[in-house]
Amino acid sequence: MALCSRIRSGISVFNKLAFAASQRSTLQRSLIAPSNSLVSRGYANVPGAKEDKVKVPLAMFGGSGNYASALYIAAVKANSVEKVESEILQFVEAVKNSTKVSQFISDLSVKKDIRVKVIEDIAGQSKFSDVTKNFLVLVAENGRLKNIETIAKRYRELAMAYKGEVKAIVTTVIPLPAEEEKALKETLQQMLGTGAKVHLEQKIDPSILGGLVLEFSQKVFDMSIKTRAQQMERILREPISIADI
Repeated sequence: MALCSRIRSGISVFNKLAFAASQRSTLQRSLIAPSNSLVSRGYANVPGAKEDKVKVPLAMFGGSGNYASALYIAAVKANSVEKVESEILQFVEAVKNSTKVSQFISDLSVKKDIRVKVIEDIAGQSKFSDVTKNFLVLVAENGRLKNIETIAKRYRELAMAYKGEVKAIVTTVIPLPAEEEKALKETLQQMLGTGAKVHLEQKIDPSILGGLVLEFSQKVFDMSIKTRAQQMERILREPISIADI
């Protein structure tokens, strides 16, 4: 199918250009490890468990990324990655569905001890695991509850990587027909190997004018008409040297 052929061709070119960038990426990953205080503080450890170093599968940036990485490390040590994922998403959904809770977590004027008490009550009533409960308390103590949705999204990305799942986002002007969506998903599955499970999410953005933008595994393949037009415009604006004629 033409769509899948364009994707394979675009990715092939991208991979040739990405080698040098991978060296910089390795350095970046070494600089963004979450603070030890975030990982160790307030988390329940498994009694008698060997303290093995946990490797975060994806590079996470910013404060929310660091919190998500710390939660992931604690969840792996407690062998509860999927349970924590379910609980943290449950908490975020509850916040979205309650105006009062949403206002509460956004109000920085609320005293820390009150924030912590409310979160402890919610976690207790919801029967959250110790890892999730202690993490939410830590986030409340640090005044980061307003960022919990972003933290949860980052954690979900880590949990998916842990389970061998890959989230791919395809942006188009109009929704892809079912047969093209299926073909794209199968193409990605073949590229990533049988060990990976692809979750394809569609986004609609008329501003790209046509073509598509594909994002997966922290890579972006921009095959949109908008980008091609911008590239052509830059070429046309470049001065022409007589020596090149």
